[in-house]
Amino acid sequence: MKALESFSRNKTVWQTAEELNLTRSAISHQLRGLEADLPFTLLNRVGTQVELSPQGLRYAEDVRAALRLLVSSAARNADDDVIGPLTISCEPSFASAWLCNNIGRFAAQYEGLDLTIVTLPKTGNMKAYGADIYITFLGGDMDDMETFHMADVVTSPMCSPSFLNATGRNLQVQDLLRMPLLHHADFTDWSNWFQFSGLPTHASRRGIVFSDMHLVYAAAMSGQGVALGDIGLAGTFLGDGKLVRPFGQTARDGRAYYCAVPYSLLEKPAVAVFMNWLRLERQIARDTPHTA
Repeated sequence: MKALESFSRNKTVWQTAEELNLTRSAISHQLRGLEADLPFTLLNRVGTQVELSPQGLRYAEDVRAALRLLVSSAARNADDDVIGPLTISCEPSFASAWLCNNIGRFAAQYEGLDLTIVTLPKTGNMKAYGADIYITFLGGDMDDMETFHMADVVTSPMCSPSFLNATGRNLQVQDLLRMPLLHHADFTDWSNWFQFSGLPTHASRRGIVFSDMHLVYAAAMSGQGVALGDIGLAGTFLGDGKLVRPFGQTARDGRAYYCAVPYSLLEKPAVAVFMNWLRLERQIARDTPHTA
């Protein structure tokens, strides 16, 4: 199964052999033996080349998922082995708004880990720190990594309770036209949200622009205006009442957060338990409504 999973990524027998520290003949023997046990053609042979059949490619994806599940299960049931360093490289907005507010629960559960959190100066430089796990928006060179879709970005207007009380209850989306807006990087996010909501997009080009999303949340919590936040990232602020959602409307713009793990580290117990913890925590955050 490991030979098949590796071959599906590397595409050649010799690269698979190098990755698994086996001979080429051993890899070929394992693939032929696996094919003999399956009710479909696993491999297509074109001249001297060997490639996976369409059924083989689908089967390899299932095998990869099954192997990941086995590793995760073993790690969960052998906490004593979850020790040593674990470095997580993370988008600054995700780190400041969500990870730093929740990582303590993970650290308390796995006291044998030496955790390091680093933030990325930009997505394209994601490998600069040689981390075990990368949390990122879509981009970056991930050719030698397994990527996991973690959460779509679901946005909604957010403000402080004091700002909402001063502005008035029972607000409608149209009331955004008279509210100060808080922007991240440029006017794009609010402009897209206005278009989605049927508001004139030119009316979104006002308010303060911040270079970091955490600054946007900080300004919103201090009553400076309305932020367009990601419900998942702002879950902690919404849950403790520092921010509220004056409207129920949400929007998806196609962006998503991904975890990326180098293939060589997929079986590291610390990586497996963190991935399981992250999936569970993020699901809880997404399932919790926070509408004013």
